[in-house]
Amino acid sequence: MPLSALPATHGLKKALRLVTARMPALLSPRGLHLPQRVKAARPAMDVQLDQVLSIPVPDRNAENEAEDAAIAEGQFLARQDRWREVEARIRAADGAQAATPEGMPIADLIAYGARADVVNAVEHALSEGLPLTDRITLDGIMALERIRLDLGRGVEISTLVALAHLDIAWACRRTADAQPRQQAPLQARAAAHQKRAEVLLAPLAEAAAQRPFVTAARCALYCAQEPATPRRIADDYCALIRLDPLNPRHMRALGSHLVEQGKHGLSALDLEARRVAALVEPQWGAAGYTWVYFDALARSDAACLTVDVQFFLDGIADIVERRPSQDRVNLLSAYCSVALKPADAAMPDARQVRAEVAEAANWLIRNHLRELNPMIWAHAAAGFDNDAPVRSLRHFAERGRSQALRAIADLFREEIDAGCRVVFTPEGPEVMAG
Repeated sequence: MPLSALPATHGLKKALRLVTARMPALLSPRGLHLPQRVKAARPAMDVQLDQVLSIPVPDRNAENEAEDAAIAEGQFLARQDRWREVEARIRAADGAQAATPEGMPIADLIAYGARADVVNAVEHALSEGLPLTDRITLDGIMALERIRLDLGRGVEISTLVALAHLDIAWACRRTADAQPRQQAPLQARAAAHQKRAEVLLAPLAEAAAQRPFVTAARCALYCAQEPATPRRIADDYCALIRLDPLNPRHMRALGSHLVEQGKHGLSALDLEARRVAALVEPQWGAAGYTWVYFDALARSDAACLTVDVQFFLDGIADIVERRPSQDRVNLLSAYCSVALKPADAAMPDARQVRAEVAEAANWLIRNHLRELNPMIWAHAAAGFDNDAPVRSLRHFAERGRSQALRAIADLFREEIDAGCRVVFTPEGPEVMAG
């Protein structure tokens, strides 16, 4: 991909003006694929379930507010061309290992907000069928490249630009899957962005040793599903996990990337899950094992055949005991109730493993669930696929709430069939006369 860019005197602001003049609805941080949230009022639902189940659905929580604030900060500074401040804020947050209540690094969120406009513009252009020769698919990323040069190729800005290239590569791959006729040029463009990200991150190996922000970006290079040895993947992720042990996303990503490597990755999955469990035992108990297997178990029959079910269940218990929050309880409950439902063609042994793990939903919901996060349940129903198309956040949340209420109703079926209502209180669910 050519590396020509807009003149430095014009920079990203001009690129964004060109974008917004043609597509005014582009400038939203929601185009990238972080967990999505909705501020809308409580959605309409099945009247019968609402009559027998009552559970709070808060509009906001501390995690939402922390994530949104960091994303908005990055986006605001980028739109003002205050890139040295972007660099400084990322550096400070990364050095302090600042994180949201659920462990999402603030540095990652600021960087996400700072590049969101550029990546959203490309995603929207591709979704509208604009050709790759259209300037809108290149102007934004080339402006970021020029900004990187103007700032002296610093560690933080180089990493941010590399992440933007990776985001655009993913956008091209998703579009290629949906538009077979354009598959070849889109895949070629994706490969070019992927390669550019690799080039940008290659000199930062030494910096990555002490900076989770850079190390996470280097690990994100594995997202293209290109062949890599399981040991190399695991070593890189373990280095990241040592730097940022409280963030379960790294452990989940390790398991997913190992599964993507086929039989060699699967053969290493249990060993590496145990390795991570030992690494994070002070923070998580047995839960490191669970986090590594978390997505792998839901997506891969072969992974189900390698898991130690009791170790996995011990990890779920340790998550709730050591790092409880209602978002995390929702995540685990939705995982057991919805995400583990096997496909029709699933292997019998895999079905049995998923069924054993799914039984944990009983004590999770009865003993620990106090409120509902519909977006988490909606993502679970989509297999935690961040590439799943979401045309309406409100409808996505409605589907999540519907899934959650059905799962809870199944759990309390005997009480409901007996004519009772189930009301969730701060102390837990209470069964009352209907």
